[in-house]
Amino acid sequence: MVERMTLILDAFDRRSTRLSLEDVAARTRLPRSTAHRILDQLVRLHWVDHTALGYGLGRRALRLSGNDGAHGEIRQAAAPHLHELQVRTGMVVHLAVLDGSDQVCLDKLGGRFASTLDSRVGGRTPAHTTTGGRAMLAWLDPERVDTLVRPHLGRPESAAGWTLGGLHQELNRIRRHHGLSLDRTGVMNRNITSLAVAVRGPEGPVAAISACPESRQIPLERIAPLVVETARRTTADLFPQKATAAAV
Repeated sequence: MVERMTLILDAFDRRSTRLSLEDVAARTRLPRSTAHRILDQLVRLHWVDHTALGYGLGRRALRLSGNDGAHGEIRQAAAPHLHELQVRTGMVVHLAVLDGSDQVCLDKLGGRFASTLDSRVGGRTPAHTTTGGRAMLAWLDPERVDTLVRPHLGRPESAAGWTLGGLHQELNRIRRHHGLSLDRTGVMNRNITSLAVAVRGPEGPVAAISACPESRQIPLERIAPLVVETARRTTADLFPQKATAAAV
C-alpha cells in the first residue's frame, strides 16, 4: 500500500501539476480502480487535493516540500516574462509572494532607478501596504484577509493608515478592475507610483508582478496591459492545465 501511495505522489512531478484519474493510472501503471481508491484516501488525508482541474498535491505534501522549491519554480516561470516587461518599459519590476501576512520579494529587475528603491530580494513587507500584496489579498476570502491583516491594523507603525473597511473597499475595487492593483499616491514612503497583478493558480494567488515607473508623469493605464500580459504568461507557464481549460 505504501509503495502504491508513493507511486501516486511521485506522479506529480511539479507542485503545480494537475492530473486526471486516467493520467494518474497511466503514469503509475496502476489499475484505474486502485488508483481511484488510493487517491480518495489521499484526498481525505490532505496529501492530495481534487478540484475541477483534476488532482494535485495537497497541503501536507506541499508543507513537507517547503517553500524553496515552490519559490524557485515561480521564479523560473516568471523570469523571461519579467525580463521582457522590464526591457519594454524601462521600469523597476518586482516578483513577490505571500507568506502569511507579509509580501516577500523574490525578484527585482531594473536599471539605475532600481538601486534607489528600498525593496530588495528576500525583503518582507506587510502585504496590505503594497500594490503586489493587495493584488494577492484581493483573491483571498474576506475572512482570511481579516485574519492576516487585523494584527497589523492594531499597530500604528504597521497599519500604514489602512483600516479594515478601507482595505476591503480597495480589494473590491481591484476585483472589479480584473485584478489590477494601482497606487497613484506613492509607494515605499516616496513619490513613486506602482501597479501590480496577481498570478493565480487553481487554489488562489501564488505571486504578484508589479512595475514602478521612475516618473509620475507616465500614466499607469499605458503600462497596465503589459503587466497583465506578463502575469497571464507566467500563469500559463506555471499552470498549463488551467490555461488549457480556459481555452476550451
